[in-house]
Amino acid sequence: MRVTIRQMESKDINEVYEIEKESFSIPWSYEALKKEVEENLLALYIVAEIDEKVVGYLGMWKIMDEAHITNIAVKKDYRGQGIGDYLMMAIIDYCEKHNIPNITLEVRKSNQVAINLYEKHGFVECGIRPKYYTDENEDALIMWRRK
Repeated sequence: MRVTIRQMESKDINEVYEIEKESFSIPWSYEALKKEVEENLLALYIVAEIDEKVVGYLGMWKIMDEAHITNIAVKKDYRGQGIGDYLMMAIIDYCEKHNIPNITLEVRKSNQVAINLYEKHGFVECGIRPKYYTDENEDALIMWRRK
């Protein structure tokens, strides 16, 4: 399996939107993704491809000396195959090359698979956002990776 990581383009929005809908109970809208990719100068989105098919993506905002990961998702049929690892390694590498020493994100307290992925890449829990996920009033863990 050969995974290619590249910057997301407008042509990828349809595939990314489908991954978004199958991955989250409150998915970002197509319009929001389009705006992120085409208009938000602080945003960087990358995709993971296998055989020229988008199978995962990660988005982040660059704010001063930190990056805020906004979304990361992998198509259901491709989960458990290391795609999330490739995406995380690519964004960490990008941050290191662009002198962005700090990366943060929020994750559902119940999402142990994602928490394990983030911890594997040096993120640590630094706080809680109570009832951050409004669909189930679930808390979010705030995680940071600091250089």
